[in-house]
Amino acid sequence: MRILMIGAGGVGDAAAKIAVSRDFFEVFVVADYDVERARRTVAHAVSRRPGEQRFHALAVDASDVDQVAALIRLTGATHVLNAVDPRFVMPIFEGALAAGANYLDMAMSLSRPHPERPYAEPGVKLGDLQFHRAPEWEAAGRLALVGIGVEPGLSDVFARYAADHLFSSIEELGTRDGANLAFIRPDGTEGFAPGFSMWTIIEECLNPPVVWEKSRAEAGGGDVEAGFFTLPPFSEPEVFDFPEGIGPVECVHVEHEEVLLMPRWLDAQRVTFKYGLGEQMISILKALNTLGLDSTEPIRIKGVDIAPRDLVAAALPDPATIGPQLQGKTCAGVLVTGTGKDGQPRRTYLYHVADNEVTMRDYDAQCVVWQTAINPIVALELLATGAWSGAGVLGPEAFDAAPFLELLAAEQPAGYGSPWGMEEK
Repeated sequence: MRILMIGAGGVGDAAAKIAVSRDFFEVFVVADYDVERARRTVAHAVSRRPGEQRFHALAVDASDVDQVAALIRLTGATHVLNAVDPRFVMPIFEGALAAGANYLDMAMSLSRPHPERPYAEPGVKLGDLQFHRAPEWEAAGRLALVGIGVEPGLSDVFARYAADHLFSSIEELGTRDGANLAFIRPDGTEGFAPGFSMWTIIEECLNPPVVWEKSRAEAGGGDVEAGFFTLPPFSEPEVFDFPEGIGPVECVHVEHEEVLLMPRWLDAQRVTFKYGLGEQMISILKALNTLGLDSTEPIRIKGVDIAPRDLVAAALPDPATIGPQLQGKTCAGVLVTGTGKDGQPRRTYLYHVADNEVTMRDYDAQCVVWQTAINPIVALELLATGAWSGAGVLGPEAFDAAPFLELLAAEQPAGYGSPWGMEEK
């Protein structure tokens, strides 16, 4: 396996540090628009393993399909890992298909709200542009494994595991994400710094959230697509009690890929995603929306064209650099409600917790980006060994969950030494 990872931000940097200790690949190329950033990521990775020579740094413009395809051919990459933000999903996705490589990403192609009824009907949904190309990937015998970060990604793996091993029927697959992270300024006061791209946070939190219901799909003739509908942002708040000391966090509906992925492969009555944003983040997002600072349309400021959202993202600390100032844990998981294998009602939360103190100590990576980065590396190893295989555009729930969870939790060096948990609710 020859890996080309495009993107050397926080997630890409963490992915390289995780991958360097594994032996399943021959070459790992890190490419970024800023080649110096790619070189820093390579240097960080190789410093963790004496004699390491598989890592290389190159430059690429991820917005240019032809340039992406040319780089894949130049490097002989068999698998392309997309580690940049969702704006660049389609150029990298299309470049991989053109060059005959397999593809993985951690976020899917962007949505566009319904022009007339944005808070009732979906317009272009997350991933629609990729699923539209599925026949071409199948015909080429190549795999596009989409949404294989933590959420989406590990949460989808949990859902597949629950469907296969824990439940005879599922009422709801409800992804729930929460944290008790605090950003501490040098003077000891608490400040604001998002754990991942503010551009992406604005995109997914201010877009109309999507919910899927089987009854709607059945009323629409059994078509999965008929089961999707939308709500206003921040709808249906609930307090969810997260494990391992995180505690209760208010969660709200947010647009997310799990809702667009799980119904395609798993049988459930309802699929939802709720995110523990917290009062501060919700207030900030509402203010940005009110002021028009969430817009991606450039405006001219003193002779320079700049999108307000890009300005907001640039004004905040880089998520890749905030690790030393973060305290706390983040939790990703799925709450599964239904009937257990024993015929009794069951409500189980399958989850994974990352502690910032631990990820900084062991990987020099803050916990949010590390928890995202570990999952595509596990998936790549499963693809390399043949434990996972397939062609077309597939989500994580299309694959057997057990090998993934076993490899993730197994002690190093056999596995990744990152245990997951289950909690009956």
